Amino acid sequence: MAKGAYIALIAHDQKKDDMAAFARRNEALLRPFSIVATGTTGGRVLEACPSLDVIRLKSGPLGGDQQIGALIATGEVSMLIFLVDPLSALPHDVDVKALTRLATVYDIPMALNTATAEILVRTLTATDTQN
Repeated sequence: MAKGAYIALIAHDQKKDDMAAFARRNEALLRPFSIVATGTTGGRVLEACPSLDVIRLKSGPLGGDQQIGALIATGEVSMLIFLVDPLSALPHDVDVKALTRLATVYDIPMALNTATAEILVRTLTATDTQN
């Protein structure tokens, strides 16, 4: 992963516990990287892993998704982990679709569940140590 690039973390309400648990399991792998997260998700990650470098933006529905989208568009995000809850109706679903579309357009690795997130973090951190 390029220097100065962020790993972006977002989780829907029903997935915030999963994100905190993911961060705890992978704290050592995430520690060398700067993380940008939507507000509540970032707070939960910091509670679980105070040693991580986490920049908290606004909450998703209040503009945090768009803030991360802007960082993707400017090349500042190298990986997106967005734990989605497919079983809950989301009033800001258009924001979610826009964010995943940007990740696809800018061809950055994106995980929408913890299984894929585990693979991405292990792969990117292994690649980073080889460069």
